[in-house]
Amino acid sequence: GWELVRSLSVYVLVVVVGLALQQFVVYAVLLKTLAGRSPWQFLKECNDVLIYAFATASSNATLPKSLETATEKLKLSPETSRFVLTVGATANQNGTALFEGVTVIFLAQVYGIDLTLAQQFLVVTMAILAGVGTAGVPGGSLPLIMILLQQVGIPPEGLGLVLGVDRFLDMCRTTVNVGGDLVIAAIVDRKNGPKSSVEL
Repeated sequence: GWELVRSLSVYVLVVVVGLALQQFVVYAVLLKTLAGRSPWQFLKECNDVLIYAFATASSNATLPKSLETATEKLKLSPETSRFVLTVGATANQNGTALFEGVTVIFLAQVYGIDLTLAQQFLVVTMAILAGVGTAGVPGGSLPLIMILLQQVGIPPEGLGLVLGVDRFLDMCRTTVNVGGDLVIAAIVDRKNGPKSSVEL
């Protein structure tokens, strides 16, 4: 009914706001403090690859575009960008981890299950770990969410409630994942790689 639609709308809003904070606040601070780059200039240079990530909802499909952007627009060393971005396509999925945690908490509320503090800590820990091994393809996080749901006693079939909005959220979290990979590549390049043109 309409109550479920209202709850789903709030759920989507919470996920999108969380992803936006990660993309525009956390990454901006990291870029400014650790990479020595202007966050807005960085976003401008990464505009094409972020749109590509949003459209495909796949970190793996976006990888060639990310590599091209890193070397041609961000002027990162090829050695750094190839290593960091290739590993990051599956091992650095901050947006996915955030999505998984919020989804489990949301479904617990839908079923009226009160998670203890220990269970909430377990959800956060498992979501972070699951974000490391999630396949960089559309919907790759859904099987891992089902495992998380079973761990805390939530019916796994409840995942069906969010499938209708998952595609849009998948596009959003993939954008954050790819943005995070590029931010880490910029940080590593400044700390360990050859001097980029930004620093010269």
